[in-house]
Amino acid sequence: MTTVLETDEHKALRAAVAALGTRYGRDYLTKVIAAGAHPDELWSEAAKLGYLGVNLPEEYGGGGGGIAELSIVLEELGAAGCPLLMMVVSPAICGTVIARFGTADQKQEWLPALADGTRTMAFGITEPDAGSNSHRITTTARRDGTDWILTGRKVFISGVDIADATLIVGRAEDARTGKLKPCLFIVPRDAPGFERRQIDMELHGAEKQFELTLDDVRLPAEALVGDEDAGLLQLFAGLNPERIMTAAFAIGMGRYALSRAITYARERTVWRDPIGAHQAIAHPLAQAHIDLELARLMMQKAAFLYDSGDDAGAGEAANMAKYAAGEACVKAVDQSVHTLGGNGLTGEFGLASLITASRVARIAPVSREMILNYVSHQTLGLPKSY
Repeated sequence: MTTVLETDEHKALRAAVAALGTRYGRDYLTKVIAAGAHPDELWSEAAKLGYLGVNLPEEYGGGGGGIAELSIVLEELGAAGCPLLMMVVSPAICGTVIARFGTADQKQEWLPALADGTRTMAFGITEPDAGSNSHRITTTARRDGTDWILTGRKVFISGVDIADATLIVGRAEDARTGKLKPCLFIVPRDAPGFERRQIDMELHGAEKQFELTLDDVRLPAEALVGDEDAGLLQLFAGLNPERIMTAAFAIGMGRYALSRAITYARERTVWRDPIGAHQAIAHPLAQAHIDLELARLMMQKAAFLYDSGDDAGAGEAANMAKYAAGEACVKAVDQSVHTLGGNGLTGEFGLASLITASRVARIAPVSREMILNYVSHQTLGLPKSY
C-alpha cells in the first residue's frame, strides 16, 4: 500500500490558497496592522471560498475535512506573508471542540457561523499564575440552581475584542470526589461581569492580546460544552489542533522569510557573483529549508493521527510538530535577516518584525521546555521533575 502524504485534493487546496494569499500578501497585512485594524477582507474572502471552515462538518456548512486541510490553509497564507492567527483559535480549537462535544443547539448556533466567518470565537485557558500548567487553573465554575457562576482571570487571550464569544476553560467541583475538574463554557462577549483589558505588546500583530476578568459571570446551563465529567478529554481535543495549527503558522512564516532571503541572495551582487553562490550564504538557507520540511512532515503526521481519531498518538506528534516548527521558524527568520544584512532590518523588506513574531511559536501555546518535559516522561518514560 502506498502512503500519500498529500492527496491531489490537498495539492489543489494548497495552490488555491497560495493564490489567494499572494493577492493580499505582506503589504496588505502590514497596512492593516499599522492602521490598528483587522484583516476583515482576507478573512471574509477566505470564508467565502470555504477555507475557514474546511475542517468543520458538511452538515453545518463546513468542508467536511480535518485539521490536515485547515493546516494547509494557514501554512499557505503564512507563506504568502498574511497568516490569520484567529484560524488557530476560532475554527481549529473552538470549532473542533463544539463539533465533537457540543450539544445539537450549540452546533447549530455556532458551527455554520464559524464556517462562513460571520462569527468568531476566542479561547481562554492561560492564567497569570498557571502558565503552561493547565492543572493549576483557578478560574472556578459553581452551580447556582441551573445556572453556572464563573469567577477568575485569564491572560494572553487573542482576539477577544472581535470574538462574539470566548470558550473559557474553568474548573468545577466534582460532586462525587470534591476535586476540581476542567469544564468548558461559552461566554458571550457582552456577558455582565466579563471584562477585558488589552495588553501592551512589543509584538505587533492584527490580533490583539487581552487579560480577562470574570467577576461572577452568570451563564445558563446550556453554556456548558459537552459532558461535565469529560472535561479533560474535551480540553485536549482542542489543544492538539492548537499545537498543529501553531506549527502551520510557524512553517508558513519561516517559508515566507526564506523566500525573501532566497530572492535577495539570487540577485544581490557584492563582488562578481550573486551572494547566493557563496556557500556561507547558501548552506544556512538550505539547512533552514530542510528543517522546515522536516517540521512539516511531523505536522502532517500529527494532523493525520488527529483526523483518524487517535488522540493519544496525535498528542505526542502535535507536541513534536509544534516544537520542531517553532525551532525551524526562528532559525529560518534569523538566517533570512542575516542574509540581507542591514536591509534585513529595514521596513522595505519587512523581515525585522518577524524576529519577534517568530518567537511566539517557541512560547505559545506551550513552551518548548514543557514539550521537552512531555516527551521526557510520556514518550521516554523518564520520571517527572514536577
